[in-house]
Amino acid sequence: MTGYASAQLSPGQGPASPEVGKGATAGSRLGLEIRSVNSRFLDLSFRLGEELRAHEPALRELITAKLKRGKVEVRAGVEGIAADTVRDPSARTLQRLSAVQDTVRSWMPEAGPLSVAEILRLATAESGADVDWAAALQELARKTLADLMAAREREGARLAKMLLGHLAQLRTLAEQAGPLVPQLVEQQRQRFLERWKEAMALADGVATPEAAQDRALTEATSFAIRIDVAEELTRLASHLDEIERLVKKGGEVGKRLDFLIQELHREANTMGSKSAALELTRISVDMKVLIEQMREQVQNLE
Repeated sequence: MTGYASAQLSPGQGPASPEVGKGATAGSRLGLEIRSVNSRFLDLSFRLGEELRAHEPALRELITAKLKRGKVEVRAGVEGIAADTVRDPSARTLQRLSAVQDTVRSWMPEAGPLSVAEILRLATAESGADVDWAAALQELARKTLADLMAAREREGARLAKMLLGHLAQLRTLAEQAGPLVPQLVEQQRQRFLERWKEAMALADGVATPEAAQDRALTEATSFAIRIDVAEELTRLASHLDEIERLVKKGGEVGKRLDFLIQELHREANTMGSKSAALELTRISVDMKVLIEQMREQVQNLE
């Protein structure tokens, strides 16, 4: 299912404020966002800043405990909120960077000198290496995940409404198909009788009328068995009832619904293969169109 949520947290904010970004500058800010798109399985990917990569396992555990399906992307990083948050590098840091640069250029003379931006970035990374973002990241992830779940629930409610509408249309089509079979059987019985009467007229008394009529009725009965879709309609109604129950129940029903949709398609397909009339074929095709639309959405539900 699709969804998006994001949040930011600065040192001193939130219930975990004593531990949030311990050692961070006052102008720094932790940001996290979670994007989710449709997928039959859970596919997690992380794009974390250097200072947060060590916390990926904890984030993964937190998210997998809540989400079961979807292609989910998690982004998190630390950034400053004002220009005056850039601090002057210490003399010790500059000395270390200069020594490292000299060592690198002694082995690789073609390497270019460090720029001011690169020096500031490396110095900032060094000064932030000891900042503890664990508590802040967990707090922010829980809040963002709750917002994402709320967004997915709203989408789930819209999908549930669509599914219930499709179920009603399938029931209407099944009601239209029910009376067609007896009519087809009677029409075919009359055709068999007419054909046997014609055959008897050509046979010139070789077979008795009673035997011809019995044979015609036998053929009609065999035809009725071949085109009877009563069992398919009964199973289809049962699947529709179960799908409606699961949709109204909610919870983790995606995989169960996926299986039931496959069964619906099987029954509609069998009806089409047994069809002996254009109207019944049309009903079967209309059913399969609705079922395929449901399948596309159900595969994304948890």
